[in-house]
Amino acid sequence: MRVTSTSSAARTDRANEDFTGALPMAAVLIDGAGIPGAASVCRHGVAWYANRLGGDLLGLLSLARERSLPELLGEAIERVTDDHRDTCDVASPISPSAAVAVLRLSGGFVEYLVLGDSFLVLDRAGATPLVVSDPREVIISRPYASALTAAAEGSDEYHRVLRDLRANRNRPGGFWVAKDEPGAADEAITGSCPLSGLAGAALLSNGASRIVDRFGLVDWPGAMALLTSSGPAEVIRRVREAEVRHAVAADDATIAHCTDLGES
Repeated sequence: MRVTSTSSAARTDRANEDFTGALPMAAVLIDGAGIPGAASVCRHGVAWYANRLGGDLLGLLSLARERSLPELLGEAIERVTDDHRDTCDVASPISPSAAVAVLRLSGGFVEYLVLGDSFLVLDRAGATPLVVSDPREVIISRPYASALTAAAEGSDEYHRVLRDLRANRNRPGGFWVAKDEPGAADEAITGSCPLSGLAGAALLSNGASRIVDRFGLVDWPGAMALLTSSGPAEVIRRVREAEVRHAVAADDATIAHCTDLGES
């Protein structure tokens, strides 16, 4: 499997809170998430959490090919949590968390996992792409959107609404992300499909998926065609242009494009 990736920080003065990495038979994308005030409960930060989780998950994928993707993600979450349990308030609602997307080649199949608001797209030859996403956070966030828009960003009211929204995280009936609870991995969207007939695959953070789901510059078949013809950097370049054009705050944007799918 060949993997071409690009990751672009939202701002030059802030660490990129996304992570992506690959093995001959797997690819991982982590989209770190922070809440205002997180530095008061975790001295490491969101970028540290995303990089540590991604690194641990890649290591487990390389060593334990017989274990399921939720099992491996759960162990990676537990390892990272143990890494800073003694120094940080890992259980705090505002401690670092992340969305996760994983692809693995195994036994003539592609296995996948998505937890949180990242995307995984399987490019099927002669058919529309299979888009794998976890819509729960988006759905639950909708009732809070108008209140967040009405409140001044950074105000007490803004933080109160945000806290109410985040109270739905990692609980039944809410939405699920990687944080301090290994059991959250069991709530991920998972599946598999035969390798035959797949032209490629892509893992995208929600900062990169904006090319389709926010700005509508292309549809998913168009996004996969653009990745194939021009690569991840061109997709992110177009997202950045659209952010400026629509006066939308930039987000970290990361893509891992997987081609030449075959087992190693």
